[in-house]
Amino acid sequence: MRALAEIHDTDTMPPFIRMTNVGKSYVKDATEFVAVSDVSFEIAQGELVSLVGPSGCGKTTVLKILASLHQHSHGEVSIGSPGHPFTPGRDVGMVFQQALLLKWRTILDNVLLPAEILGLPRAESVERARDLLAMVGLSGFESQFPYALSGGMQQRAAIARALVHDPKLLLMDEPFGALDALTRDKMNLELLNIWRKSGKTIVFVTHDIAEAVFLGTRAIVLTARPARMSDNIPILLPRERTLDMRTHEAFGSYTRRIYRLLGVA
Repeated sequence: MRALAEIHDTDTMPPFIRMTNVGKSYVKDATEFVAVSDVSFEIAQGELVSLVGPSGCGKTTVLKILASLHQHSHGEVSIGSPGHPFTPGRDVGMVFQQALLLKWRTILDNVLLPAEILGLPRAESVERARDLLAMVGLSGFESQFPYALSGGMQQRAAIARALVHDPKLLLMDEPFGALDALTRDKMNLELLNIWRKSGKTIVFVTHDIAEAVFLGTRAIVLTARPARMSDNIPILLPRERTLDMRTHEAFGSYTRRIYRLLGVA
């Protein structure tokens, strides 16, 4: 393992995302339901940040606030950098737990869907879609339909679809949670490869602590519902990560720290 001094330091970079004392409440049957209580963090451009916490704690709500699918009830949210305006509909790509590919469209046409919705030039979008499918290891599957692909392959296509309109921010909501353990490990490695090649800012929601540590430049830890910030932990592991790192003492130290924060160790 490389020395920590060799690891890229994102703390000196200006924040691309800033959430300050953000909360979200719903009213149902005249009763207020608090989904997110108080969350604050900053993310630099180009980071891959894990958002980890117990199931049902409000992680997805935080993600939807970042995507402007939910309005926060209090606090402040800013995304973007000076001179580079951020437009949620255009500048966000999302990947969900299920691939949600349209079964009547080919893989290429599924990937092209966001470009079609946004009215982007067809020829350029097709070229980019083919390049992305190559990047995620799906060259040769462009004319196949979703039923012909495994679950992991479908999720790769979903990631390509989320990137086809060249968003500035990629939001991923437990995208590998439905996969078997071996496929999940492979997809973790694939995501790191995609991240390095694309340079995108990624927020990755998971309740799997080992996955959060393995993927993240930092792990933002949320408490049980209603979500509050528990910690924001820089993961000082090399960017070039391998599965055998999970046996290293540094990796175990991070996972034990998060387990303790969540009250399960």
